[in-house]
Amino acid sequence: MGIYLDNAATTALDEEVIQEMLKYMREDYGNPSSTHSFGRKSRASIDLGRRKVAQHINAEPGEIVFTSGGTEADNMAILCSVEDLGVKHIITSSIEHHAVLYPVEKLAANGKIRMSLVNLDEKGHIDLDHLEELLKTKDKTLVTLLHANNEIGNLLPLKQVSDLCKKYDALLHADTVQTIAHYKLDVKELGLHFMTCAAHKFHGPKGIGFLYISNDVKVKPLILGGGQERNMRAGTENVYGIMGLVKALDLAYEHLEEHTNYIKDLKFYMIKRLREEMPGVEFNGDAEGDCLYTVLNVALPETDKTEMLLFNLDIEGIATSGGSACSSGSSVGSHVVAELNVAKNRPVVRFSFSKYNNKEEIDFTIEKLKLIYELPLVS
Repeated sequence: MGIYLDNAATTALDEEVIQEMLKYMREDYGNPSSTHSFGRKSRASIDLGRRKVAQHINAEPGEIVFTSGGTEADNMAILCSVEDLGVKHIITSSIEHHAVLYPVEKLAANGKIRMSLVNLDEKGHIDLDHLEELLKTKDKTLVTLLHANNEIGNLLPLKQVSDLCKKYDALLHADTVQTIAHYKLDVKELGLHFMTCAAHKFHGPKGIGFLYISNDVKVKPLILGGGQERNMRAGTENVYGIMGLVKALDLAYEHLEEHTNYIKDLKFYMIKRLREEMPGVEFNGDAEGDCLYTVLNVALPETDKTEMLLFNLDIEGIATSGGSACSSGSSVGSHVVAELNVAKNRPVVRFSFSKYNNKEEIDFTIEKLKLIYELPLVS
């Protein structure tokens, strides 16, 4: 088995989640739209799961719409805001996930909205004063921002952003794909209109997520066909995916403090070891400040091996990322790191951690990095 330090891309399924899903694959496989006992049993399971999800974020069950994942949820929030809520102005940032940037850019290119990018500081945090200036508009506005950036981990001051949106009567969509199950989130306290989730970021299955839609806004379905999801998303529900999401979320919040402390300790241990063993190393974003504890974005010293660094780590059995997994295979560098003005000849690696990692894996990774850089090893 190798060392997996790419948990921001996806996480390993928890064994308890697997067992929960297998039950619905093997036994409770009825179509939730069917009226017979098999269907009713599946429908009851989904309804119970929806209530559990809602309780975790202080929402109403009817405000939860299960989707195929974070990308669909992001697209639904943005496109339905324009189509159904009269949004003419969308404020976002240049370091958002492409699941947000691409639909917003397309809407702007087609003349349906005006797009504004909020300024960033040198660490990649948004400029709240500039955000307020952008909100001073007569147009109906949607603010759509990541709660935590998926590449550098910077945390958004979500309550402050929400207060500004409330002041100027703007809608707020928070992409919490990287933070739900890692932080307690109260949608009522935060004043959110939309919130996005993907289960595979917290040891749940891929291909399932949800969009929280506040009862304060009324939108129509993005996907048409049937009356599933209370007429909000057509298509037969992914029952075992939904129940896997629910189980993973239950487990995450049951052990939240324990896992937070454990993973945070791993991250700061790696920061310490890198500083000790890799002269010239730097950390992108606000690594030791307002930052997601599962993510560490590292700018390593210049080397003629830059292009092969991730490949060499992979050969050694170490899985990491140079940026967002959703752009893997692309020859284009990270648009997030590019905004931070990191020297182009410095290799950038995103290490991301989970409850399944340990300090021995971090020690091994650093020793392999030193070998690649031909630095002296600790005897």
